Amino acid sequence: MEEITSRKNPLVTHMKRLAADRSARREAGEFFCQGDKLYAEALKWGAEITAVLFCGGAPEIPEGVRAAKVPADIIETVSPMKSAPEIVFSCRFPALRARVGEGKLLAIENMQDPGNVGTILRTANAMGCRGVVLAGDCADPFGPKAVRASMGAVFRQNIAEMTTAELISAAKAASAPIYAAALDKTAADIRETWFPERLVFAVGNEGKGLSAELLAASAKRVIIPMNEQCESLNAGGAAAIILWEMFRRG
Repeated sequence: MEEITSRKNPLVTHMKRLAADRSARREAGEFFCQGDKLYAEALKWGAEITAVLFCGGAPEIPEGVRAAKVPADIIETVSPMKSAPEIVFSCRFPALRARVGEGKLLAIENMQDPGNVGTILRTANAMGCRGVVLAGDCADPFGPKAVRASMGAVFRQNIAEMTTAELISAAKAASAPIYAAALDKTAADIRETWFPERLVFAVGNEGKGLSAELLAASAKRVIIPMNEQCESLNAGGAAAIILWEMFRRG
């Protein structure tokens, strides 16, 4: 175990890039994590931890992982949180991949809020969803905010990223119908909807909903009944209800 005191140390600058830049994460094949709870989840689920920086007591370090004790101000420099934790670390992207056609999948399209993305990953994992597909221009599921909101689900949930056209093509090739969450009075009531074993249920952008392209490709539009005084649900809340309805019947 080593000690690092300089903010210009290559490992420190690497961690900072991972925390700040999606393209840097993709180039390195690693993502940034922070906090004791997330670290415990990474260890529990066998995530491939690549490096650890800590400023408190020495944590458990897997064999072969680079670890360094650093001053608290270095953690504060690296972490995007206002109140920095005592440990930050990096992990390889997990090998888990969602595959269209393998059971019931949730798709989220053009979802911009990383908190919503992470929350949906957490809920999908809790409900036993086979996979989550991020279609179009979604927030990075491996960005710090999404990872933190996932509460460790990012280490164990099957995830795929693709364009909307790729999702439509994959669903067609797998004979998996697309159900679209839509605020449409003619849509089917989710409480009375039958869910086939192969399915892609799509939820759209927080403000605009699903794209016209994905709506046109859907086999069915489905609505969550609501009090007439309420215009819509938060995307994360809508996804939670959909996941519950998809999986409560077994």
